[in-house]
Amino acid sequence: METVTHSSPFDSFLDRMRNPASLDLVRSIKSFIVSFSYTASNPETDGKRIQEFFQTMEDAIRDHSLWASSSDDETDNALEGLEKYVMTKLHSRTFASTPEDVKIDAEISEKISLLQTFLRPQHLDISSALQNEAAWLLAEKELKKINAFKAPREKLLCIINCSRVINNLLLNASISEDHVPGGADDFLPVLIYVTIKANPPQLHSNLKFIQLYRRQSKLVSEAAYYLTNLVSAKSFIVDLNAKSLSIEESEFMESMEAARLVNRVPQETVTTINKRSIFGKLMDPGPSTPVHVKTQTNVNGGSSGSNYPYMEAEAGELTVGDVERLLSLYKDVVTKYTSLCNTVRHLSVSRTQRHDGLLREPNGTHKDTCSKETEKRVMLSSTEP
Repeated sequence: METVTHSSPFDSFLDRMRNPASLDLVRSIKSFIVSFSYTASNPETDGKRIQEFFQTMEDAIRDHSLWASSSDDETDNALEGLEKYVMTKLHSRTFASTPEDVKIDAEISEKISLLQTFLRPQHLDISSALQNEAAWLLAEKELKKINAFKAPREKLLCIINCSRVINNLLLNASISEDHVPGGADDFLPVLIYVTIKANPPQLHSNLKFIQLYRRQSKLVSEAAYYLTNLVSAKSFIVDLNAKSLSIEESEFMESMEAARLVNRVPQETVTTINKRSIFGKLMDPGPSTPVHVKTQTNVNGGSSGSNYPYMEAEAGELTVGDVERLLSLYKDVVTKYTSLCNTVRHLSVSRTQRHDGLLREPNGTHKDTCSKETEKRVMLSSTEP
């Protein structure tokens, strides 16, 4: 698996750029970054403009005296360093640069968080031979790293590493489980499931960033295949509904609604607390010393302090003004908990009714297994001498 580090190609690029002989290249690079930073954001135009700059600089580097005796690999390393330097400098200007991108990222992340509560491998028709939690966790870990990097190449490496883990899983399954390889028919469902389990932040913007700003000559072969598959996985998730899965439509809708209700509880609770905090000084008859909230990381990797601000508070830290907030918090939790119980109860009743419906005779009566057995015994006893 390829590791993303401060690579030697980038360090080599910086070293050569410090050479006085490279002054003309340095001026061209800095001039481009400054002029680009002051233009209005337009992703498609921006991508084309940066690709043209990379091509211009590639020609300049190949003709430059510093690379006159360099091999093709050394020149390519310089171009990789150029891409990383430019896109790191322009990351805040080019990544998730439009309100539409931000909106799509939020919508995808929210939908994935709902699917995480009930989606299982069998819903995607993933063979039991391919269900390997250890391999899936490793693939998820690699994909989650994508937002930690600013350069297109390093983001793409996260996708490649994730995909290689899945490919190895498919290969091992075909050897040890006598599983007939299904190619993309096996690979894509597992990638979709891993993506949902990982819920990588800003998935849409990361994919768009790679497509627009990774040097086009590098989006070929293995890299292009894995990137295309993740783009397909994202599109599948965006359009996903009951018909996309092996699940009854009523069960899918009920599961999504129950997930929305669960996700809504802490969000609305925090909103209520924040609203009251704005007017806290007008309401609090007691001391205004705030509770010292301790931030604790929850099992999902997030901060529990923002959703449950009193979880780590000590009794002596509470003020009279906190009583009203706690009462509001209590009412919200009870209301949402009651609604959640009703939804789950309705879901259970619906499933029971569907199960009972499968056991009904065409005339609407239930099959009575005990009665059938008794009837058989009576018939046998009547034929005995």
